[in-house]
Amino acid sequence: MALAKLTEEQIKQELTSLQGWSVLNGKLHKDFVFTDFIEAFGFMTKAAIHIEKMNHHPEWFNVYNKIKVELVTHDAGGITQNDINLAKTLNSLAR
Repeated sequence: MALAKLTEEQIKQELTSLQGWSVLNGKLHKDFVFTDFIEAFGFMTKAAIHIEKMNHHPEWFNVYNKIKVELVTHDAGGITQNDINLAKTLNSLAR
């Protein structure tokens, strides 16, 4: 079952509870900053386990202590509830 693309209003509502996330170029976007590379890599390692269980893989880019994450559901042509759920998971892992 394919997930439906969320409306702009639904996304705006979800963003109120997603600290640090915004929409950039049609994707959910957040820059995570950690104290060093080991902490950033540890976050990515923990996140990978959850990501694989969800079978919903982010676009992410790591340079030293920074990780840029972008979420979009390509099959739906936009942001879906899967992206919102993964953003919430990533926020909780980064605490």
